[in-house]
Amino acid sequence: MKVTPLAIADVLLIEPKVFGDDRGFFYESFNQQAFNDATGLDLRFVQDNHSKSAKNVLRGLHYQLPPKAQGRLVRVIAGDVFDVAVDIRKDSPTFGKWVGEMLSGANMRQMWIPPGLAHGFLVLSETAEFLYKTTDYWAPEFERGILWNDPDLAIAWPLEGEPLLSIKDARGSALRTALGQIP
Repeated sequence: MKVTPLAIADVLLIEPKVFGDDRGFFYESFNQQAFNDATGLDLRFVQDNHSKSAKNVLRGLHYQLPPKAQGRLVRVIAGDVFDVAVDIRKDSPTFGKWVGEMLSGANMRQMWIPPGLAHGFLVLSETAEFLYKTTDYWAPEFERGILWNDPDLAIAWPLEGEPLLSIKDARGSALRTALGQIP
């Protein structure tokens, strides 16, 4: 596997070794020891999630507060998404910055998003199936959201028209407001 650090410390783009021929392909989508060796991390994943979304669905920007902050290892198994991580760690030199990567069923890339970052994605294909492993359990009382279109973040979402949002995501907080929610 190839691991590339991104512009925000600790966010990693992971490209697996894929073995393919005219019959199809095989790759190991996750191996704890290989992940630990390649990233230098020693994590315990406790929950796997799977979502399917239509074109222009934008999910996020989600995060959980400590002590239930979640790290996420994300990937797409069908379709195409623009995946975004936002640094909301107040003591980080990249606080308030974002990184975005195209993840797809075709490129098989994964992104590691550590605790302390908000996460979201925009579906670019007709549908997309999105998988993610988390380092802590979903805890709704610790869950928060930042507005996808916060002008302070200025995320360059590759939108075609207006995004399709959940009520929860449409009611997210601006980063400046969310600061009071982060211990």
